[in-house]
Amino acid sequence: MRIINLSSGSDGNMTYLESENVKLLVDIGLCCGEAEKRLSAIGVKPSEIDVILVTHEHNDHIKGIDAFSSKYDIPIFAHRNVWQNMNYKLKKTPSKNRRFYETDGFRLRDLQVKAVELPHDVPCYGYVFENNEKKISILTDVGHTNERILSCIQGSQLVYIEANYDKDLLVANLKYPPALKRRISSGHGHLSNKETALMVRALVSTGTRQIVLSHLSKENNSPSLAYNYISNFLKEYGIIEGEHFKMDVATTEIGTMFRL
Repeated sequence: MRIINLSSGSDGNMTYLESENVKLLVDIGLCCGEAEKRLSAIGVKPSEIDVILVTHEHNDHIKGIDAFSSKYDIPIFAHRNVWQNMNYKLKKTPSKNRRFYETDGFRLRDLQVKAVELPHDVPCYGYVFENNEKKISILTDVGHTNERILSCIQGSQLVYIEANYDKDLLVANLKYPPALKRRISSGHGHLSNKETALMVRALVSTGTRQIVLSHLSKENNSPSLAYNYISNFLKEYGIIEGEHFKMDVATTEIGTMFRL
């Protein structure tokens, strides 16, 4: 498998993954033209995409899906609960390309896909991909983690995990009203750097060797802050970034291509 994050954060989320027989996108939170441009930058033609998977219906995850799917006649896969909130937002996508799944797991040619229900303020799902004994997980907009979620992604060599906000920055942010701060920090909002650090500690202890911090808030976090906080937190437990595992940070720019 090959995977690369093409944009991450509140300005738009989009990840490309391919196996020998499938090329797919997880979310298109960019406009169609920008999505095309970024695929071209990694040598992929938009017409080669076989399927688009949707995590949830917030605009930073589906902004370009309707136009992209309609232009290239690509099916959109989402959980039935997600479609209930997303149907009215897609004006161009024909019914034949509105694909539902209801079970936890399904197959896309040589990829086994598991949908992981995540606590967020709307129906939301992460994805686990398995192929040739390799495992990749993508979890954004998590809200909070628990043993069920951890058990689903344990054994992943590579995990994209939300690290949305720094608690002190969120509290001090004068632009955000109290209600929004409560939503973000609630169990159905987003993960703080500390919550992500605890999740990374559990993942590394079960064999994960590559972490990509994702969905950082541009108002309440930064790549250096998230990286340094989590690295220092784990160091206190004897887990050294660069030695026991590697950690990247996904941004709104095209990220690193990983091959498993």
